[in-house]
Amino acid sequence: MQMRWLAVPALLVAFTGLAQAQECPALLQGSLPKLRANESIDLCQRFAGKPLVVVNTASFCGFAPQFKSLEALNQRFKGEGLEVIGVPSNDFKQESKDGAETAKVCYVNYGVTFTMTDPQKVRGSDATHLFKVLAEQSSAPKWNFYKYVVDRQGKVIANFSSLTKPDDPQFIAAVEKALASKP
Repeated sequence: MQMRWLAVPALLVAFTGLAQAQECPALLQGSLPKLRANESIDLCQRFAGKPLVVVNTASFCGFAPQFKSLEALNQRFKGEGLEVIGVPSNDFKQESKDGAETAKVCYVNYGVTFTMTDPQKVRGSDATHLFKVLAEQSSAPKWNFYKYVVDRQGKVIANFSSLTKPDDPQFIAAVEKALASKP
């Protein structure tokens, strides 16, 4: 009889974990290393149910000044739950090979406070899982500072080229749509 009472909590824990795994959208499965930190970002734990802007970045790209506009976007909407994720990549040959230099460009030169990862592959079969799913749902990044707006269910609702600035009215409208989405 006592064995049965021990089995019930164990089963509840097992089914709760299963339910949580099912609630995590495919986009957020896995983790990424945080830029210049000895920690990994569990994407599901940190971002599930939140509207997102995901951007592949490069420190030495002509579009790098968009870091300032992305930070302004982050400051404007973070109180409403928006999360901005920057993913440096050398896929277009404009990212430093040195993480310290990448961090300096982001944090010191542009004052970035939103989440930044260590450099990742964002195109092709070697792309990190996050960008594979972004590509499946919309398209692979065509250049640095390609922007994805993701709703609270982990679905891409819009993507924007490098030419679209983070303060562009259409981009802001997509962010507002993501903020209004239901979890």
